[in-house]
Amino acid sequence: MLFTDLQIIEPILNALKEEGYTKPTPIQEKAIPFILAGRDLLGCAQTGTGKTAAFAIPMLQLLSKPHAQKPGQKNIRALILTPTRELAIQIEESFNAYGRKLRLKNLVVFGGVSQVPQTNALERGTDILVATPGRLLDLISQGYISLKDVEIFVLDEADRMLDMGFVHDVKRIITKLPQKRQTLFFSATMPNEIQSLANSILTNPEKVEVAPPSSTADTINQLLYYVDKANKKDLLSTILKDTSIETALVFTRTKHGADKVVKDLIRIGVKAEAIHGNKSQNARQRALSNFKDRTTRVLVATDIAARGIDVDELTHVINYELPNVPETYVHRIGRTGRAGLSGIALSFCEGEELPYLKDIQKLIGREIKVDRTHVYHVEYGNYNAPKKSKPSNQQFKGNQRGSSQNSGNKRKFNTPRGGNFRGKQSDR
Repeated sequence: MLFTDLQIIEPILNALKEEGYTKPTPIQEKAIPFILAGRDLLGCAQTGTGKTAAFAIPMLQLLSKPHAQKPGQKNIRALILTPTRELAIQIEESFNAYGRKLRLKNLVVFGGVSQVPQTNALERGTDILVATPGRLLDLISQGYISLKDVEIFVLDEADRMLDMGFVHDVKRIITKLPQKRQTLFFSATMPNEIQSLANSILTNPEKVEVAPPSSTADTINQLLYYVDKANKKDLLSTILKDTSIETALVFTRTKHGADKVVKDLIRIGVKAEAIHGNKSQNARQRALSNFKDRTTRVLVATDIAARGIDVDELTHVINYELPNVPETYVHRIGRTGRAGLSGIALSFCEGEELPYLKDIQKLIGREIKVDRTHVYHVEYGNYNAPKKSKPSNQQFKGNQRGSSQNSGNKRKFNTPRGGNFRGKQSDR
């Protein structure tokens, strides 16, 4: 199927063509007709499947109909609510791209920066507003925003809203919307709390699920490294000696861990920056921009910031620490292998993370291939951890390779892409 088969108007088709888009992704193919028909939608799809275009394209078309526009109207006609600044900016960029040939105005508002430019733009009027919950409620309370004329409401990344504690804010915002509206609800996972929220705000919705939320893209080559915690930073530096890895997104579980990895990388001459909740909005956006334009080679992130990271042709994701929530693994590695391109996901696993690994492999329905050739490999044997328990050191079998007696010896390391390089184990 092509976009031309979806009854999309010519101005949007021309904009899509300029962006290089001809074929819709599965969620776009299934969702766009329902949205154009004015139906409420419950969309469940893994990250990187094209959800933004799935709602942006038909929304632009509906809002651009001649009878739907009133001369001189300044009130907000569509609201997209999303959890992070990074996501909000990317959604606005998508509306700019797909709607560049339409006479519709869109605006993004988020916290962490002065509200003055945002309130000035609001006074000039906008058709489409992209917002994060906190700043939206602030501007509503100050009288700068009214949602009484909203025709289409999009709740994006609903499960991340839950993770970040925004559910009560979301419910407050929903009470300020008209009862008669079209509602589009998107979430990468569908836990009970999210399903309950969807049931409360959707009216007879169409459900679109293009892939099980627990699946990983076939285009991603996944590889596992067993390694002691103390050797993780050396393993990372060894991997990054491969100059064919132009950019890499590295994940840690904690903010402190992200900052520590950045310091370790800078110490060995690798340009790296961190992005997490303790960073100011400006610092996070600057780090993301530097990563996108490849000024920064390595971006180290925590999971809260992960879904705001959308980088074209990102080849490598590295799980420096395995997530303790298995669905998070799917979201992390979904940053690569996007839009049909191939990608590589490397995961480090220390002894205490074996229960996390077991849960991940159970969720994705496959065992991740283990690379036993690297110098820091630790053989854990056929270890089976009981559910929700942490193994003791006595439960592991095998000898550690790459102990201190090898320090300083040059060892050959094979990268997942097939390239070889040599590095010293003592490099730090």
